[in-house]
Amino acid sequence: MNRNYKFILLALCSILVMSGCLHTGQKVSENPLTTAPLNKEAIVDSMIDKMTLAEKVGQLLVIGVKGTSFSRKMDNLVRNYHVGGVIVMGQNITTTPQMLELINAIKEANESNKNPLFLSVDEEGGRVSRLPAGIAKLPTSAQIGKLNDESLSYRAGAYLAEVLNEFGYNMNFAPVLDVNSNPKNPVIGDRSFGSDSNQVAKIGIATMHGMMDNGIIPVVKHFPGHGDTIVDSHKALPKVETTMERLRSIELVPFQKAIDEGVDAVMVAHILFPVLDPNYPSSLSKAVITELLRKEMQFEGVIITDDLSMGAIANGYTIPEAAVQSFIAGSDLLLVVRDYDDQINTFNALLTAIEAGEITEERLNESVKRIMMLKEKYGLSDEVHEKVDVNKINEMFDKLQFK
Repeated sequence: MNRNYKFILLALCSILVMSGCLHTGQKVSENPLTTAPLNKEAIVDSMIDKMTLAEKVGQLLVIGVKGTSFSRKMDNLVRNYHVGGVIVMGQNITTTPQMLELINAIKEANESNKNPLFLSVDEEGGRVSRLPAGIAKLPTSAQIGKLNDESLSYRAGAYLAEVLNEFGYNMNFAPVLDVNSNPKNPVIGDRSFGSDSNQVAKIGIATMHGMMDNGIIPVVKHFPGHGDTIVDSHKALPKVETTMERLRSIELVPFQKAIDEGVDAVMVAHILFPVLDPNYPSSLSKAVITELLRKEMQFEGVIITDDLSMGAIANGYTIPEAAVQSFIAGSDLLLVVRDYDDQINTFNALLTAIEAGEITEERLNESVKRIMMLKEKYGLSDEVHEKVDVNKINEMFDKLQFK
């Protein structure tokens, strides 16, 4: 064969490979975001243009699961309501195989939808851990904070990412950036890295980067700060009488530094700060979410509420009306953990508010774009995981050498 023919044949083979016509043995993702050209934003915009109103509204919801196995109700929410994500809680978990089976079932239900799910969990370490027995858990954030070791904290974040990746999660509602400034606080305590805002920022952000660099989306919480409360927001609405000077010098410091360091997602707490908004809890407040977090602190990522089923909200609002108010205030993702009817009614309330013009479709598209861009950034997919390597996880934990 002469050189010209060889050159032509080589060129043809190259073209076929690049066009995907030759089988390479590599599984091709069906998620258009993972196979798109470099202009991801344009691809996301094009996808949003093709979505129905119901598909867009579904992306705003992160919902909870009932029980330890996949149910018809959960299948309906994932498959037909196109929810943006699912959170797995402690009551949903028994063993490692069961936990993996549940997560895989959720993913499989979403296979007909265009957008992969946020698979989320609260895995802070210490007393807030959602891991089955047999898997090593991090010590409390307070213990990690006392070590005051950025390198170790980064590796702790990387360890969390390794564990969650093994199960197929992609989002973690951690680290806690609350400053433990009130010893009477019934809900934060040792979940905080300490009582000094700069140390909380240093250790928390190192943990955050450990997760980010290893493929897990960290969601810092609980903005604008849950450390000075004396009421548990799971049960009732805390009210914090403070000044803007104190907020800016203590509570907001870790969050501002996390924003400056590129955090992608922030969770807003259910706390009433009269100095910010005398009427609405932070999670429903435009003054807190849009004016403070978005504009003043210049956060451009995804904003998610704490669970709207918590007593702080459910005692004063219906969950659907709280969700609509929170979205109007500037939230992107709305977390509704507990009740199936509340989840359905929240979807319907949002859809009705948009159809009635209470929420514009332009505003809806802004949040959907943030959500989809975040999913693209981390390369989310609904690929199932066959098994969890518990030995590998525990060996990684042993290498952390907590003292």
